[in-house]
Amino acid sequence: MFKKNVLILVAWLCLIGNVVCADVPTILVGSPIRQKPAILQEFLASLERLPQQNYQLHYYFVDDNDNPVSSGLLRVFADRYPAQCTIAHSDIPDTDTPYHCTEATHSWNEALIWKVAGFKNKIIEYARTAPYDYLFLIDSDIVLHQNTIDQLLVAHKDIISTIFWTRWQPDAPELPQVWLSEVYNLYKSEIGEQLTQEEKNKRTQVFLEQLRIPGVYEVGGLGACTLMSARALNVGVNFKRINNILFWGEDRHFCIRAHALGLSMFVDTHYPAYHIYRESALPGVALFKHQCAVSTITSPRITLSMIVKNETGRYLRDVLESAKSYITDAVIIDDGSTDDTVNLCKQVLAGIPLYLVENQESQFHNEVVLRKQQWNETIKTNPDWIVTLDADEIFEGAFAPAVKDLVQDEAVDAYYFRLYDFWDAQQYRDDALWCAHNYYRPFLIRYRPGAESYSWRETAQHCGRYPLEIRDLLYQLSHLRLKHYGWANAADRRAKYDRYKRLDPDGAFGSNAHYESILDENPHLTEWVEN
Repeated sequence: MFKKNVLILVAWLCLIGNVVCADVPTILVGSPIRQKPAILQEFLASLERLPQQNYQLHYYFVDDNDNPVSSGLLRVFADRYPAQCTIAHSDIPDTDTPYHCTEATHSWNEALIWKVAGFKNKIIEYARTAPYDYLFLIDSDIVLHQNTIDQLLVAHKDIISTIFWTRWQPDAPELPQVWLSEVYNLYKSEIGEQLTQEEKNKRTQVFLEQLRIPGVYEVGGLGACTLMSARALNVGVNFKRINNILFWGEDRHFCIRAHALGLSMFVDTHYPAYHIYRESALPGVALFKHQCAVSTITSPRITLSMIVKNETGRYLRDVLESAKSYITDAVIIDDGSTDDTVNLCKQVLAGIPLYLVENQESQFHNEVVLRKQQWNETIKTNPDWIVTLDADEIFEGAFAPAVKDLVQDEAVDAYYFRLYDFWDAQQYRDDALWCAHNYYRPFLIRYRPGAESYSWRETAQHCGRYPLEIRDLLYQLSHLRLKHYGWANAADRRAKYDRYKRLDPDGAFGSNAHYESILDENPHLTEWVEN
C-alpha cells in the first residue's frame, strides 16, 4: 500500500510540474548577459513565469556585466534555483570600444560581435555535452509569453525562433528579427531576378503581413530567441565566423552554416515576445504582461478562408463585415482581380490579421488547383478552426454569437450547415433541382496538423472546398444556416450560366439539367425567415 501511494504521489507531482517525469524534455536556457538592471530584472522574471508542466528548464548564463547590480541579480536568481542554474564568467577581455546602448541604437563593432559569438558557442557546447534535449538561446532584453516554449515544442522543428518586433531606430517602423535572405532582406527573390524598388517594397509588405498572422513559417535567418534541438547541436550549428563571408553579425554566420548543414529555420508567430530594445520600452512591459494573461483564456482562433475575384460592387463588403464579428484572422486568395477587390479586403479587415495572396493569372478554369492553393495557404497559418466561405455567402445573424461556443467543443472537429440559394434579396429557390438547403455540408472545421498529404476530388469544376479527408472528421449538424447570394440577380445568373456552359459544355463535372434551370423564368421561391 505504501509503494502504491508513493507512485500516486509522484504521478500527481508530475502533473502539477513539481517533479519532472522521464519523458519530459530538458531544455537549457542560455544567455550571454551584459544588461542594465531594470531590463535584466524583467528578463529573469519572464523566465520564472514559464510553466514547466511539459518540460524542465535549466539555465546557463555568461556574466559579462560591467554593472555589479546586474551581476547581483543573476546571483539571486541562481540562489533560487541552485540545482538548475549555472553562471559562467566572461573569460574574454573587453574590447577598446565597449558595448554601449542608447535610446537611438545599440553600438557594435567586429570585436564585440565575435566576443558574443564566443559566449554563444560556449553555451552550445555546454548544452551539447550535458546533454540537453534542447537549447533555448535568448537575449537578455526579451520578455516572453508564458506559452512560448510549449508552442515552440509543438512545432517539432530543429531550429525555430519566437518572433518579436523592434523599432531599430526610434522613428522607424516595427520590423521582425527574422529575414528571408542576405543580411536582412524581407522579400522573396530568385537568383538573377532583377526587382524594382517598388516590387521589393510590395514583396516586403506581403512577408510582414504574413508574420502578423499566427503560424509557423520558414525563414532564411533568425536570432535572439531561438529553440534548437539536440539534433541541430550535434550536427554542428555554431556561431564561428565563416571567413569567406563578409556579412555583418554572428547570427548571419550561424544561419548560413545551419542551411549548409541541411537544417531549415522557422519562425513561430503565435506568441510574439516583447523586446526591451531601449529603456524607454520598459513601461510597455506591464501592458505586454496583461495581454499575455488575456491571451491564455481567449477562445480558439477562427480563420476565414476565401477566394475572391472582381468582387467590388457585389457582396464582398457585406460578407466581410459580417465575418468580422466572429473571425480572428483571414486568409484570402485574390484570383487575378482587375478591380479594387484587394484594397476592399484590406479596408474592411483593417485591424484583423490578413494573409493575402494575389494570383497574377486566374486559376478558376481549373477549380481544384485553386482550392488546393487555398487550403495550403490557409494551413500555413496553423489555424485552430477554418471557416471557408465564398465572397457571396453570409451566415445568418445567430451564427456570430453561437460559433464561439461551437469551437469550444472538444468532441467535434467539423460542423455541417445548410446553404440556401437566394434568387433575390428575400427569397431562396426551392425546387427539385435547387434543394441544397435540404443537405448539410462542412463549412467550419478544426485544423489538426500532422497530415503528410491530402487528396481531392480531381475535377476542374465542383471539386469541393476541402480535401476528402475532411469526411472522416467527427462532425455535428448545425441548425444555423448560410445565405448564398450568388444567384440573387438576373445578370449574375446569366454570367454563371455562360461560364458553366463554357467550362463544362458536356456537364462532365456537374449537371446540364441544373445548368439549364439557371435561366428558368418562373422558379419556385420561398420567403426567408431569419432565426
